[in-house]
Amino acid sequence: MIACFVPSANSETRSNLLNEPLVKAVCPIDGPMTATSTLKGMESFANCPYTLLYIKDTTLSLVHFALERMVQIAEDTGAAMVYADHFNDRGPAPVIDYQEGSLRDDFDFGGLLLYRTDVFLKALASMDKDYAYAGLYDLRLKASRLGKIEHIGEYLYYEIETDTRKSGEKLFDYVDPKNRAVQIEMEQAVTDHLKAVGGYLEPVFKDVSLEGGDFEYEASVIIPCRNRVRTIGDALRSALSQKTSFKYNVIVVDDNSTDGTMDVIKGFLSDPKLVYIAQDKTFHAIGGNWNAALHHPQCGRFAIQLDSDDMYYDENTVQKFVDAFREQNCAMVVGTYQMTDFNLNPLPPGVIDHREWTPENGRNNALRVNGFGAPRGFYVPLLRELNFPTTKYGEDYAVALRVSREYQIGRIYDVVYNCRRWDDNSDAALDVFATNANNYYKDRIRTWELSARIAKNSSKA
Repeated sequence: MIACFVPSANSETRSNLLNEPLVKAVCPIDGPMTATSTLKGMESFANCPYTLLYIKDTTLSLVHFALERMVQIAEDTGAAMVYADHFNDRGPAPVIDYQEGSLRDDFDFGGLLLYRTDVFLKALASMDKDYAYAGLYDLRLKASRLGKIEHIGEYLYYEIETDTRKSGEKLFDYVDPKNRAVQIEMEQAVTDHLKAVGGYLEPVFKDVSLEGGDFEYEASVIIPCRNRVRTIGDALRSALSQKTSFKYNVIVVDDNSTDGTMDVIKGFLSDPKLVYIAQDKTFHAIGGNWNAALHHPQCGRFAIQLDSDDMYYDENTVQKFVDAFREQNCAMVVGTYQMTDFNLNPLPPGVIDHREWTPENGRNNALRVNGFGAPRGFYVPLLRELNFPTTKYGEDYAVALRVSREYQIGRIYDVVYNCRRWDDNSDAALDVFATNANNYYKDRIRTWELSARIAKNSSKA
């Protein structure tokens, strides 16, 4: 009933699968599962109703009747592919539901994927590009257009996890320069998928007039913070020492800090450029703090991000942002940052310039990657219409996707920002449940945005 494909080096997993009653054959695979040629080589051996791929080199062992359960769910739901929660060496490893907007190429299915063979073969037949890295991703996207991808929220197998890094260390894998060839292929695969589902946006953008509104300040540095007593002083010194040819200010929004952050902020209030907003006791999160700054009467024409534990690269960052807005005539600008430790010593992967972004296709590729880069600058009249979602994660990604739906996003490829990684970063060492919640929310953002883009294209048609 099931034909299985397993990396040839994984002999123990092959033996375990051969003992399963539903398994008709286990085929060792020599090539990388990420390659289109490897996947197409499975075609003649996929001669059972279901095709199982184990895509990791780790040892797989199944819970009793796990394959029977996966087939049962596939039969009951008519799913194109099913996957399940599992255990690894750290304990439970739950995964999340697949959504229409689950377009990340690093979506975590676990290692065990069970396809309906008719879907598997149709998807293989439609794969017209020979990828070295994006083959498995391309297969999944094509299968998702042929049927539902179903998550079984039950723990059905064990595997030993080889990537034991903390969440904050994995976060920047997709922008590591050594992965550039991978990124090019992944972008091609998702672009083809967006064209197939009607979500692709042509490189045609709305014009933006940058002279709207009556602003006393040309720019404002926005610093939302909560309990950053160790770092808020550095951020404020960095922001207040900027050299500009125009009038700017710094708006710090404190969200009910309890660790002495407010006392540090008050030590800077003698500088007339500093605007201090103390939030009330209701829920704000980072998005709500941004909205408080954007709608403050002293907010400038352009709002430029500075996280409360980061610093600008030098005193010219604000000037470079405003120049970029004017020169590129865009509604949003994203800069280049350097990864550093707490003491500003460079960390790998070093300079993150997001060169995977292209003016023509960046807003489509943005549905695949997990962020737009930093720091970000916004044209305030537009942001006052859109607003940030009131969340503490993904708020910047959501608003950037919304802006990019209609407007061009500009870029600065000089380093303008030091992104400091330290133990107290909000994403430094999340447990699996927090990581899943963050990923699920970002997939929801993508799902909503994809729906809006499909509707936009439909209305034009």
